[in-house]
Amino acid sequence: MRAPAPRRTASSLILAVVVAPIVAVAASAMKLVRFLMKLNNETVTIELKNGSVVHGTITGVDMQMNTHLKTVKMTARNREPSSLDSLSIRGNNIRYFVLPDALPLDTLLVDDAPKPKNRKKDDARGRGRGRVVDRGRGRGRGRGRGRGF
Repeated sequence: MRAPAPRRTASSLILAVVVAPIVAVAASAMKLVRFLMKLNNETVTIELKNGSVVHGTITGVDMQMNTHLKTVKMTARNREPSSLDSLSIRGNNIRYFVLPDALPLDTLLVDDAPKPKNRKKDDARGRGRGRVVDRGRGRGRGRGRGRGF
């Protein structure tokens, strides 16, 4: 028996319509981490997987999504907020980023990194018969088996 389909409200439809073009551009243009790496000096709110909320200014994001912040206000779940000068968050602990409304997403989502050139053709040129590839046939010639005595 099938589960009933989730009900859609007017607000969820509007959200889907607004977010869909941005997601389509992001998926085709660049990786999420590359986008986050461009957010230096932006003030964001980050929710962590343990329920804590962190609000601060990004100083850097690396390839593992480790995020470094300055002028941080951290609110642990069911606790009072605390202020910190700087904070580093390991990437796998991040649930999501809340970005400012004024952020120009269309310009940030453009992938301006040069694409690596395909060097396969350069590798194939030159002398010789190419790479030696062991195809796993037999045990090789070895040193012989003797005369069978």
